[in-house]
Amino acid sequence: MRATEAVGESPDVLVCKLIDGKITYVHRRLWPALVKLAGRFRKEQLAKVWDEHTASGAHRARRTPFPAWVPAEVMKQAAALSVAEAESILSPWPALSERSARGGGRSTAGGRTSRR
Repeated sequence: MRATEAVGESPDVLVCKLIDGKITYVHRRLWPALVKLAGRFRKEQLAKVWDEHTASGAHRARRTPFPAWVPAEVMKQAAALSVAEAESILSPWPALSERSARGGGRSTAGGRTSRR
């Protein structure tokens, strides 16, 4: 659990529910390609998600919608990519294919998925 929290707290990792509605960790090097191909995904798949611990000890699910979490630098990098380049960058992860982006894949984007 601590390793999961450490990865999720990294500024270089997007925590979202990209694949099958499960927590998915996406490394920053993939963000420009993901942004370029964002139209292939539902906005809720690309929202940044995290749990917030309240004063009472409860957990509260939080989210930042796409593209509000995307840094300006990543937006510029995405704009400079062609669709073919973005597809090539994401091609090692079959779950990010057009079919799977609509909800059917099981692989991850440079990381792992978990039920959170």
